[in-house]
Amino acid sequence: MLVCSLLVTHEPANNDHEVEAKYRVDDLQRLITALARRQVVLTEPSVQDDQAYAPAGWSYGMSKVGVPFARLRTQEGRHLFTVKKPIDNEMACLEHECVILDRHAMHAALATMGWVPTVRIVKHRRTGDWDGATVCVDVVDGLGAFVEVERVVSSQHSGEQVQHGLDAMIRSLGVPVLRVVDTYDTLIWNLTSAAVGTSARV
Repeated sequence: MLVCSLLVTHEPANNDHEVEAKYRVDDLQRLITALARRQVVLTEPSVQDDQAYAPAGWSYGMSKVGVPFARLRTQEGRHLFTVKKPIDNEMACLEHECVILDRHAMHAALATMGWVPTVRIVKHRRTGDWDGATVCVDVVDGLGAFVEVERVVSSQHSGEQVQHGLDAMIRSLGVPVLRVVDTYDTLIWNLTSAAVGTSARV
């Protein structure tokens, strides 16, 4: 018998959703220096070990909008279970999250419910606050350095409009960045698929 204990830690009110914008960064130190000039104090790096899950029948290349996706994360010995459902686009989502005591039991429960593990994402993350938004500076295994900025807003707000404001914040830093519209799991999946395709042609 599998026992899985849940402790609710984050429950958006009235269908509030998390909206974020993500960027690839070439010069990580320059970015950190620019954030410091804006009084953004970043935490020390912490390793996040994530396993992504999708509903059975969904596959990469299909739209994510309106589809719930799950994630199991371990960070500093703490396990988190998260479900995100993209609303406007992949980075404007309804989100529900809780602490779990047993990652393996939750993995088995997800498989029993028909969820399929897709991609493993391991990254070193630093976070900070910036004018009411959360900044995440990530170094992702196999992908490189990124910066994300996100806000939790009410469902009355357009996710795309909020993303325009977040984009303006990042651009104001004056650091060369490349806007990315895919989530980390999609980026890793695309990279892995391309590598497999290249190997098959050799």
